[in-house]
Amino acid sequence: MTQKYLKSLKNKFSVAYVTVPNTEVGKTIGTGLVKNKLAACVNIIPQVTSIYEWKNEINEDSEALLMIKTRTSQVNKLTEYVKAHHPYEVCEVISLPIQNGNPQYLQWINDVVPEPKADL
Repeated sequence: MTQKYLKSLKNKFSVAYVTVPNTEVGKTIGTGLVKNKLAACVNIIPQVTSIYEWKNEINEDSEALLMIKTRTSQVNKLTEYVKAHHPYEVCEVISLPIQNGNPQYLQWINDVVPEPKADL
């Protein structure tokens, strides 16, 4: 693959992070994201400890972390899907652009996750 092709993939894809209360919720959300073509892959990382302030109290909870590979142009739809299926009042959905990576892997994301349809 050419350097020009690799540059064309820069920022086209993102990794989104979502914390969930447990791996079962993670599996449900992750499966829905992949089935709905909003993500190519969702990794579930169990047993992360989250320390945060919520409603003026410091909390510490055991959670799982979803690491979601997707198209940058699908992050908004992915966020809406997660919000609609997540049990938290305010759920974490943050994303970072993929700057570089294995070209074949990036091409796979490109092949699996379609561009969003334009609103008519």
